[in-house]
Amino acid sequence: MPLDAADHRALAGSRWFARCEPALQEALRSLGHGLSLVDGERLFHRGQSSAGLCCVLDGALKVGRLAPDGSQSLLAWLEPGQWFGEISLLDGLPRTHDVVADGPSRLWLVPEAALLDWLGANPAHWRSIARLACAKLRQTFEVLEDIARLPLEARLARRLLQVAQGYGEQDLTPAPEAPPRELRLPQEQLALMMGVSRQTVNKALKSLEAQGFIALRYGGIALLDAPALAALGQNPGHD
Repeated sequence: MPLDAADHRALAGSRWFARCEPALQEALRSLGHGLSLVDGERLFHRGQSSAGLCCVLDGALKVGRLAPDGSQSLLAWLEPGQWFGEISLLDGLPRTHDVVADGPSRLWLVPEAALLDWLGANPAHWRSIARLACAKLRQTFEVLEDIARLPLEARLARRLLQVAQGYGEQDLTPAPEAPPRELRLPQEQLALMMGVSRQTVNKALKSLEAQGFIALRYGGIALLDAPALAALGQNPGHD
């Protein structure tokens, strides 16, 4: 499956990809191939060997862990333009989490062997791969800090913005007259991501809605006032 115009836009929407050197961008396009997943299909599981570097082209992916007792944890929600898989590419160790399609989804997969060969011949570009991993590490530190210092409502505001911004990969500044950014993120999944019950996250979401910051949709959340959410997320004294 070659890249079409919409796929090129998804790739270009990644801040990391846009900042890569043209030679690396071309390698990621030419070495990769398309992959389609049906709803609930697992791309890979925790402990599996790396298959390569991936980018979401359409749909969404859940990154987390399914425990043997059936319980779930959700680490991240990936939408078009988000790259992942760089950790195993860098350290050569197995995958750290399960990745499952949420609805029909399409990916761009750059096979590990081909990419490693290319990077071996062009080692200066390893720095760009490392930048992708470092950006996610910074996001992880922010989440850990949020858990330690922020009440749930402020923490939720920050997490909504993080998801909307593709964990730092996308610009949330809307174009003039553009509709509000809408997250296709069910409350059950958001509750798993926050580590709280659905009832608890629903109460916090309704509070944000009452303040005019968001609007709750069926299966999603519209961000009506991103600056207000950002300001709330910077206020550790909010309750």
